[in-house]
Amino acid sequence: MASKDNASNKTDDPFALARRLKTPVWVYDTDNTRIAFANEAALSIWQADSEEQLRTRDLSEGMSSTVAKRLKQYQNDFYASDAEFNEIWTIYPGGVPHTLNISYTGFIMPDGRMAMMCEAKGESEERSEALRSAEALLHTDVMITLCALDGRPLYMNPAARNAVPATMTTFKDLFALSSDFKHVTRSWQSEGECRHVAQVRTAQGSRWFDFSVKRCLDAATGDQALLVTAMDVSELKNARDHARYLADRDQLTGCYNRSAIQQHMDGLRDNAETSCQDYALLFLDIDKFKQVNDTFGHEVGDTILIAFATRVQQQLRSSDIMARMGGDEFVVLLNDFSDVDVLRRRLDEICTHVRAPVDCGSVQLDITTSIGAAVFQLTPDMSWSAIMKQADIALYHSKRVGRNAFTIFDESLGAEADERIWLESEIKKALASDAFTLHYQPRFDIRTQTIVAAEALIRWKHPDRGYIPPNRFIPVCEEMGVIDQIGDMVCRKACEQLNIWHRQNIAIDVSVNISPKQFQSPGIVTLFEEVAAKAEFPTRCLELEITETSLCGDDAEVAEKVHRITELGFRLALDDFGTGYSNLVHISRFPVQCVKLDMSFVQKLPETGPLLQLIFALAKQIGATTVAEGVERSEQLEWLKHHHCDEVQGFLFSQAVPADELAKMLPVGFIEKSVA
Repeated sequence: MASKDNASNKTDDPFALARRLKTPVWVYDTDNTRIAFANEAALSIWQADSEEQLRTRDLSEGMSSTVAKRLKQYQNDFYASDAEFNEIWTIYPGGVPHTLNISYTGFIMPDGRMAMMCEAKGESEERSEALRSAEALLHTDVMITLCALDGRPLYMNPAARNAVPATMTTFKDLFALSSDFKHVTRSWQSEGECRHVAQVRTAQGSRWFDFSVKRCLDAATGDQALLVTAMDVSELKNARDHARYLADRDQLTGCYNRSAIQQHMDGLRDNAETSCQDYALLFLDIDKFKQVNDTFGHEVGDTILIAFATRVQQQLRSSDIMARMGGDEFVVLLNDFSDVDVLRRRLDEICTHVRAPVDCGSVQLDITTSIGAAVFQLTPDMSWSAIMKQADIALYHSKRVGRNAFTIFDESLGAEADERIWLESEIKKALASDAFTLHYQPRFDIRTQTIVAAEALIRWKHPDRGYIPPNRFIPVCEEMGVIDQIGDMVCRKACEQLNIWHRQNIAIDVSVNISPKQFQSPGIVTLFEEVAAKAEFPTRCLELEITETSLCGDDAEVAEKVHRITELGFRLALDDFGTGYSNLVHISRFPVQCVKLDMSFVQKLPETGPLLQLIFALAKQIGATTVAEGVERSEQLEWLKHHHCDEVQGFLFSQAVPADELAKMLPVGFIEKSVA
């Protein structure tokens, strides 16, 4: 029975045993931040008249976040094990500091929660813990400062004293930017602590520090204070900034990359309010960049990309942003401008500034740009994809009208975009069904005005729309990446027709155009090896028209390719001479047998006469036939005849015609020539 009574007493008063102790003992309720029990000795330390009075005190008032976190950690440790801790602790009864050696153990409250039993073991004396603490404060690189709430430093460890300028009188003086100080102040006032990386003034100059600011009490006075620890993270900050820069930038040009511009645009839209200011999104690319890159190599291409990006950025304001989307495709976002006329002037200035030679080491190249612009206003519900589509449509229009131009999108261009989509789809169908055919434009001896050769030209007769001109679909084929497929098809069909004529004893030379990209393809030699291998194929009658740019680049590789092709018996013609980046002195190293003058020189006669006479003389020196393209007027023919041009081609004589019609135009002499 007595056992039951004792058990009952223990249950009714779980602190009965502790009440008998002379050592100050109290139980701290961690969850409620109050003292749940204190014996008589503890009441004296806490300066409380009674246990009931002590229980009413909310110890979280004035408690630093560091102390609160530490007490919470004790609670977790007690849940995990029968841990016991011995530390020096300062309590503040009545605002007066009292430092004690205290032992902490876990104590389970009647409701099952974990509390902490605290046993004071006397006043604190300097021991190893204090010595180690002082030593750590002496040698650490971390700046540790205790400040009054008004910012006056109350204590600074040696690292802080060495780093802080002598002119510093308050905590505020550390910060290079007042905005950083205001942020830190707002945070510790509302949260009791703050973590912030800021640029600070130090005795060594401007540095970046990782600050931790916590509100606490001054152990010497009991007044509210701030404990400031700061670590120099300048190297880490600079490394991270550089990594972020690299992540957001195109490594070649220094422009923003696709991901960065997309994030920037999304941010503008998400933070947008209804605006009356106009913005413009520009799509830009470098005219004929692919041709230059394929001809001269990526090193020259990179030089042009860098020069282009630099020139465009020089025409932008600090509020504008430019990004490289890939290849030679760039995007520029122009922030607010007053009206469309202002935009036109800015676009014209960009085009003009870009248009200048670029020194690429061994060669100087002129570059131009085509631009498509879409004008819009920032709103929260705007669609970037729709704006980008408009700019893309406008860019395509700039290319179609001749490049080196800009276009601002309007609704009329929408129909053009639909036409472009239709055209791409129909080109794919035409390739799959072998719907492309060849016509042949005859070439005439200028003295006898008789046909001596014919140029194979691609034609496309659509089942619904009839003939679609090459200048309409060839640029689209280039952009679709099927121009090589088209080129191979033209070569094979022309060779088949030449073989048919040869078997019919019709001896006529046929020329086919080889694009720079097709010429650079490793398969070009294989293609003509297969053609030459066919029984009795008249290789001497097939002429390959290549541009000047095809013979530039890697001289050894080009020379080997030319040697292998001409060794098979095929002849080499230089097409559109005078419009490329080379000259006849350079070309003379290759077995060129024909030089075709670009039609632009013929159309501008007689202004271009001196240049044509020079070309005629140089061609004669290397034994090459000269052919004038685009002859449309009799006075052009007379000038060319008078200055000893060899052959002519153009509408003055005939347009391109189907193979059977060309055969009807040939005199009997062609057949007799072959038989002989």
